[in-house]
Amino acid sequence: MRKDFGAKPTIYPEPVLIVATYDDDGTPNAMNAAWGGIHEDTEIGLCLSPEHKTVENILKRKAFTVAFATKETLVGSDYVGIVSGNDVPDKFERAGFHAEKSDKVDAPIIKELPLCLECELKSYTEKNCECIGEIINLSIDESVLTDGKVDLRKFHPIIYDGLNHDYLAYGEKVGKAFSDGKKLK
Repeated sequence: MRKDFGAKPTIYPEPVLIVATYDDDGTPNAMNAAWGGIHEDTEIGLCLSPEHKTVENILKRKAFTVAFATKETLVGSDYVGIVSGNDVPDKFERAGFHAEKSDKVDAPIIKELPLCLECELKSYTEKNCECIGEIINLSIDESVLTDGKVDLRKFHPIIYDGLNHDYLAYGEKVGKAFSDGKKLK
């Protein structure tokens, strides 16, 4: 038997995305965003309300980065989601994050987050809070690579359980994509 929950804005599970920008004076800023995903082959789509300092910065600088929160950065990653850059200008530093300037876009890369999409703003629609970014580059810290590939034994991204408001760690490998289904051919 199934239980109905009504219309809920939920993709299960959701990545914990950390969106980073620079303020007018070059101070790094970041926010936690759960509603986001791949939009087109080289685009990411995010749902970002216009009152966020991060959105103001994106609209001015036309660039941002999107990184994936990790088990190791959970506290700082949650902090940038519950504190506004409009009220706490040094929230990036308070979160324990350190910035490295992207050489691809006018936005910071968060050193503590090993996987980062470097993006240029393609469009922002205030009415539905839709921010579309062109992915210019994917940069990955070598510390989470094995034989040139991301190794989830080294990289520990967390996911967001929106119905229970929990963060969870990824689990074990259970299969091989584009392969296991061939057993039914």
